[in-house]
Amino acid sequence: MRELVIGEAAHDPMEDHELDRQVFHLRLANSRHERESASLLLKKMYGWRGYDVDPHAVHSPNRITLYAETGGATVGTMSLCLDDPVLGLPADENFRHELDQLRAQGRRLCEPSRLAIDKGASRRVFAGLIHISYLYAHHIHGHSDYVIEVNPRHVMFYRRMLGFGHCGTQRNCSRVGAPAVLLRLDLQYMKEQIQRYGGLMEKHPNVRSFYPFFFPPDDEAGITGRLMRGRG
Repeated sequence: MRELVIGEAAHDPMEDHELDRQVFHLRLANSRHERESASLLLKKMYGWRGYDVDPHAVHSPNRITLYAETGGATVGTMSLCLDDPVLGLPADENFRHELDQLRAQGRRLCEPSRLAIDKGASRRVFAGLIHISYLYAHHIHGHSDYVIEVNPRHVMFYRRMLGFGHCGTQRNCSRVGAPAVLLRLDLQYMKEQIQRYGGLMEKHPNVRSFYPFFFPPDDEAGITGRLMRGRG
């Protein structure tokens, strides 16, 4: 995938935004080296919080990994798993009943996971990773919902900042050895919030949400096109 640049003055207005001083690049981790760099950040940030995580987990064919890089350093990463009849989703391990109920309703699920943001990274790193994963899941593959497993103490953050709602009772997440709650977000709601607030953080400084830090809606077509060209 062609790199997506934020904060860098220059040639392509579809790639350059002057909304933040921190220059960073968002890319698909297509090579082993890129995935290893993302895994090292994941291990560092999860270990700092006392969570167990396997940084060398086998790369699944229904998963893409995104990473953010600035000054040669990886400062953010996340994976996106698209539901598959055979492979399922990571959350199936702990919340299979709840996910099967959503599938029975015709919902097409995807799961952002393995999210890690380095200390000091701009809020736009987090917002950019989520926005790119949304475009990949919703615009390109037609998925309808995010489902995520989060620690109970992070529930209010995801509810307030992105609009997630509860979708299951608390369980123990076997992958990280910590309690987890299943949350769900209708991607139609995310679409509406992006259209309302995307790219307008200077006009909405008091909005308690990450949506003003997303890309402007007018940029989505160009970014989606680059994602599609880099998909194969």
